[in-house]
Amino acid sequence: MFGMGFSEMLIILVIAILFLGPDKLPSAMVDIAKFFRSMKKTIGTLKDSIEEEMNVSEIKKEALSYKKELLGASEELNRVTDMTKVGEAMSKIGDDILSEAEKSPTPKAAPIQEKITFEKKPKPISKEEKTDV
Repeated sequence: MFGMGFSEMLIILVIAILFLGPDKLPSAMVDIAKFFRSMKKTIGTLKDSIEEEMNVSEIKKEALSYKKELLGASEELNRVTDMTKVGEAMSKIGDDILSEAEKSPTPKAAPIQEKITFEKKPKPISKEEKTDV
């Protein structure tokens, strides 16, 4: 215990008997045992609290990394969905189209508009049907 051998502890015991005397020695031994027990309990509590603090710091680090990740994703989402930038881009595209239209001397033909209906179109008669009739 404490790096001491049996002979060293025996010498300490003899010195304690000489100084304290046989009547005070048992109470001194009880006080020393209580002291060592309380020290052991205090060291155990300190060890547990240090381990808890280390675990809390790891949890804090993990939470901060998640927070950074979420903030980055939020900024990316805001950047992608920012309507003012979309409006600016659309305006720029429109300006480009208008400037090209002004540069070209010939007017472009209007697109052909097709009427959309839900009526059945007549089926064209094929050559085989014509010959059968």
